[in-house]
Amino acid sequence: MGILQRMSMLFRAKADKALDRAEDPRETLDYSYKKQLDLLQKVRRGVADVATSRKRIEVQMTQLQGQSDKLQEQAQKALSLGREDLAREALTRRSGVSNQIADLQSQHEALQGEEEKLSLAAQRLQAKVESFRTKKETIKANYTAAEAQTRVGEAFSGISEEMSDVGMAVQRAEDKTQTMQARAGAIDELLASGALEDPTGTAKDDISAELDQLASTSDVEMELSRMKGEISGGADPKQLEGQGAEPAADPQTEARRQREEGQL
Repeated sequence: MGILQRMSMLFRAKADKALDRAEDPRETLDYSYKKQLDLLQKVRRGVADVATSRKRIEVQMTQLQGQSDKLQEQAQKALSLGREDLAREALTRRSGVSNQIADLQSQHEALQGEEEKLSLAAQRLQAKVESFRTKKETIKANYTAAEAQTRVGEAFSGISEEMSDVGMAVQRAEDKTQTMQARAGAIDELLASGALEDPTGTAKDDISAELDQLASTSDVEMELSRMKGEISGGADPKQLEGQGAEPAADPQTEARRQREEGQL
């Protein structure tokens, strides 16, 4: 099989698939019903045309019959007057008219038979069209109900194309959110560990870092001296340190000592 034949087959397959997807059975049924109505209308017009021709022949037959009767009267009158020649001529003409009437009679019978056949065919076709219309409406109603039920089921199950797109969009949004959260957490950890420098801050050298550490230690010593002053009742913390003040006794030890002194 050549490339062109394969491409042609592939194109037809895709075209058939696209047409099958786009085809709505309800529209197809309506179109078929319309074609049947058109055919029924043509049959009815045929019946009307045949009936018109039959009527026209009947009119011609009536006219010719009138001529035949008149020629018959003329022949009788001419014969009564002794004009046998005129009577013979009138009868000769009457014979020709009678032949025409016979021909029209044959045509009339043929048209009448055709009219009856077409009328019967029209009646049968009309019955079929009515039956098809009822079946069509039933199929359309069932298809509409099935389509609605399918759409509801797909919406609940999430297997429809629209719901699948929504689900995929939500999943992509969640994945991107988790990725951004993980990246932000990693950057925070790297900034805290010093592996990355804060672009919004000022870079510090070793001397600045050491000075910051000394300042922090000084603050701690000052806070410790203040707390010692509060404990000693306002005494100078430096004097307490020079005198080597003893630390305060434990409350339980002090209570035990007082009980012993009371016993003595």
